[in-house]
Amino acid sequence: MNTLKFLTRLLLSVFLLSVMVGCSDNTKRESTGEYLDDSVLTTKIKATFLGDSRLKMLDINVKSFRGTVQLSGFIDTQKEADRAVQLARTVKGVKAVNNSLIIK
Repeated sequence: MNTLKFLTRLLLSVFLLSVMVGCSDNTKRESTGEYLDDSVLTTKIKATFLGDSRLKMLDINVKSFRGTVQLSGFIDTQKEADRAVQLARTVKGVKAVNNSLIIK
């Protein structure tokens, strides 16, 4: 009987330890909630771009990770790049904007 209790406690301890390790914070991966937040943030920024007559037809890629936004793609002028960065910064939830837009 003591062996059964010992094995049960051991298995329960291993299970709880694996759950705790699995739920620990990882700086390279997002949690499900963060992933959804960043997806919403990306969608809001793209919608903002579509609503702007100067950026509507441009092919700007938007990616978000924990509130930091990465803009990439090819554009025609520096004014368009500046406008895209300005609009992205106005979206609620954006912590930083990295501009990797390339002028043709």
